[in-house]
Amino acid sequence: QVQLVESGGGSVQPGGSLRLSCEASGVTSCMGWFRQAPGREREGVAFINIGGGKPLYDDSVKGRFTISRDNDGNTLTLQMNSLKPEDTAMYYCAAARTTCYNEFQIPGRFTYWGQGTQVTVSS
Repeated sequence: QVQLVESGGGSVQPGGSLRLSCEASGVTSCMGWFRQAPGREREGVAFINIGGGKPLYDDSVKGRFTISRDNDGNTLTLQMNSLKPEDTAMYYCAAARTTCYNEFQIPGRFTYWGQGTQVTVSS
């Protein structure tokens, strides 16, 4: 069993930046971030496989968000820049036992989940 503990998040004005982190108690294959706004389905934001490789991003965050993972594979980070009101959501760290080959990930593929951290972008 792998536990995921998130930190970061908060409130920021449009155009601002936030950084999310996720510490895993064990090593998994693919890790990433999902988000869920009120009344909407949970959607994938960004993913990265152990050992590096090309990060995978949803089109809505490309060029603004950067996902990274440390060499041990246990720490995941999401740097969010140029934040927009539509980025407001609960953000969840997630880990899968298998490799992610593209950015079109569904929640059901991920075995382990963090508790979620709120990101609010508002003026």
